[in-house]
Amino acid sequence: MNFLKVILLLIISVNSYAEDKKIENIFTSNHITGSILIESLDGKVKYQYNVDDTESFVPASTFKIPNTLIFLEEGLIKDQFEVIKWDGKEREYASWNKDQTLESAFQYSCVWCYQRYAKQVGDEKYHDYLRRFDYGNFLTGDDITRFWLDGELRLSVKDQINFLRKVYSEELPIQKGHIRTLKRIMLSEENKNYNIWSKTGWSGKDGWYVGYLVSGNETWFFANHIEINKNSDLTFRKKLTMETLKELSIIK
Repeated sequence: MNFLKVILLLIISVNSYAEDKKIENIFTSNHITGSILIESLDGKVKYQYNVDDTESFVPASTFKIPNTLIFLEEGLIKDQFEVIKWDGKEREYASWNKDQTLESAFQYSCVWCYQRYAKQVGDEKYHDYLRRFDYGNFLTGDDITRFWLDGELRLSVKDQINFLRKVYSEELPIQKGHIRTLKRIMLSEENKNYNIWSKTGWSGKDGWYVGYLVSGNETWFFANHIEINKNSDLTFRKKLTMETLKELSIIK
């Protein structure tokens, strides 16, 4: 390796350390324990804080991303507009207590909607899809309606981004039309500077905000996992992610 290459690598290393330190300050100043990973489309630029690839967590409602694809591929639901009839049972969130569509069920994180179809998918098919998606540890456990909430399924922050890359590039063993339906309901923010496709998740102490954004000619993937100790911590899933993206000048 020549002298110029050594100097270049040192500059990149110092700059990367400085940026990662900025992210650490965002988390510590808000008294939040967590880890975040942000990667460019080509994978050459990576920002991270407290990421341990051996550490994995329940996906919670971020599993609605692959689950939506599975339901569509299995023909259990036609598109984002098909009505999912409410069963009349009152649940903890008012937004759940009415008829839904796939789009509203995804956006409101309607658990009962996804549990209804999970029963129809069944354990055998779930295992097959998890392997084909290369998603987490492939485990479901005893309850097919809760394995992504408090069952045995686990994945890392890096696993989240690896799967999001396949969604973005439409390189999954799923009909491309179904992936595009998912993308339509994942689109969570549109403005003149950037668009974001994302999903939150929460189960017990595990809180997530994952997705990807497009700003001009740049595409970035992000996965933020934080420890939830009280309900007010939930806002930090997205808040810390957006603060980090702004601090890194990825968005304005």
